Amino acid sequence: MKFEVEQKFPVSDLPALEARLIALGASISEPVVEVDVYYAHPVRDFAKTDEALRIRRRAGASLITYKGPKIDATTKTRREIELPLAPTEGSAAAWAGLLKTLSFTEIAEVRKSRRKADLPWQGRRVEVSLDEVPRLGSFVELELLAESDEIEAAKACVASLAAALGLKDSQRRSYLELLLDL
Repeated sequence: MKFEVEQKFPVSDLPALEARLIALGASISEPVVEVDVYYAHPVRDFAKTDEALRIRRRAGASLITYKGPKIDATTKTRREIELPLAPTEGSAAAWAGLLKTLSFTEIAEVRKSRRKADLPWQGRRVEVSLDEVPRLGSFVELELLAESDEIEAAKACVASLAAALGLKDSQRRSYLELLLDL
């Protein structure tokens, strides 16, 4: 079973952080707009169970993602199941229709501009996302996928990279939670 080990940090100066990443060997992609639509379960309160279900649309691809509850108090480590949707124009809309038919309700949309980098660090490849989220600001996410027996090592790797980049004040709440709290 795969777990997403992630830490997210607010960033006041994305260009300076980008320069530090490049100095460490990262190649940063061009920005891509991602639109995430989150759904409420018909009988289970995802806000209380700390779960999420979303459909993500981005240039030419759509995904449906389930995120389980966070399993520790310092990172956003959680089980994640992410499945690609058919690469057709109406696939995301068809899945949204299916969820609506099953009594799921749309609760919010999160839109962000994201640049990605794949950075070698301590024998692993950390996925780095540089995000600009309207109304919230700029953030960096450091993420690894790990099996259950690799979680502690993955958390240590991500924490080490965060320290090397001078990142502080990790944010455990999702963009959805931050936007709903405005």
